[in-house]
Amino acid sequence: MKTTVFKELTTFDPRQRSLSFIGALIFVGVVAGIGLLSSWYMEHNGHWVTGMNNQIVWGIPHVFAVFLIVAASGALNIASIGSVFGKTAYKPLARISGLLAISLLLGGLAVLVLDLGRPDRLIVAMTHYNFKSIFAWNIFLYTGFMIITGIYLWTMMERKMNRYSKGMGLFAFVWRLALTTGTGLIFGFLVARQAYDAAVFAPLFIAMSFAFGMAIFILVLLTIYSDDEREIGDYLLFKMGRLLGIFVAAVLYFTIVQHLTNLYATEHHAVERFILLEGGTYTTAFWFGQVLIGSLLPIGLLLSPTTRNNRSMIILACSMVIVGGLAQMYVTIIGGQAFPLVLFPGMEISSSFFDGQVGSYAPSLAEIGLGVGGIAIALLLVAIGIKFLKFTPESLGDEAMDPHFKAE
Repeated sequence: MKTTVFKELTTFDPRQRSLSFIGALIFVGVVAGIGLLSSWYMEHNGHWVTGMNNQIVWGIPHVFAVFLIVAASGALNIASIGSVFGKTAYKPLARISGLLAISLLLGGLAVLVLDLGRPDRLIVAMTHYNFKSIFAWNIFLYTGFMIITGIYLWTMMERKMNRYSKGMGLFAFVWRLALTTGTGLIFGFLVARQAYDAAVFAPLFIAMSFAFGMAIFILVLLTIYSDDEREIGDYLLFKMGRLLGIFVAAVLYFTIVQHLTNLYATEHHAVERFILLEGGTYTTAFWFGQVLIGSLLPIGLLLSPTTRNNRSMIILACSMVIVGGLAQMYVTIIGGQAFPLVLFPGMEISSSFFDGQVGSYAPSLAEIGLGVGGIAIALLLVAIGIKFLKFTPESLGDEAMDPHFKAE
């Protein structure tokens, strides 16, 4: 039986980039610039130009930011499968997996920082820590992830360091689980919000990271190889597609657990009724965006024998997972804030400060521009990386990747 080893494959010379690649680079650069201009517009005029208010303080930029941060952890999953779990077929993808993970995290963090209104205040957050706050923990988790993944890439790209790659991969795997757990517990530890306050957010966010990261990875990999007219064989692509289907099913499972747990507890009945039945936009986003488009349809496309070996269906499913993931973040972050705080359980509250009222929120173009700009920043970093360094193999065709390949 033939085995595939990463160092046996010829890496692609980044100097061979086409004109279409340069055009794509310019395009994502322009979109990233729009994101920066959107941030400047909000910072210069104040947050009154956004749809955010005293009830909903995390808007669309946070939806994009958390989505990118969660996906960053999952993007490294490809490298982990190869080095930690010994799946040889995935080893050639480890370098681009690490690059994409760092890029997505930087894109998400850029949105968070630029959405502060006063980005310079980040210095205060990085020099004064309240270790009772999950946000303080996450500063270490995020910076640690970038450093560890950077070292992991070094061990893969420097021949003399290759012997440390497996150990570093294991360390990175454990760290990214901690990172995603910390991100999920931002919501799990918010006991004042009825939609949050649940330990299930930790495994839910880990499952989401696997699904979102894998979907983005597949689309980015196909785009890179299509632009360079290089081959990705059916063997590897179909394996990743089926794995994505399992990850999406895990997300749906933990989502069901989350809502069944809330329905069991009387104190959460009102918020569950709001999200599942009476929430208007949030209910629509949950059932049609998150459940149907983001879960049920991709599971059917990726695991059904009639469609799971179809490239177009895999691309469609990946796109659906991303759309559904953004819908899930929207319902979780904004829908969770829109439901009123329960200040005095069992009592009605009426005041001029909107107590007991469902919060209203309509995102502005500047917020959407900043969020999309974060995605563009991540893609721009990936494009620059593959332009100057050898992150991808020359070919991922079946003859190189499939141990059972037989030439016709």
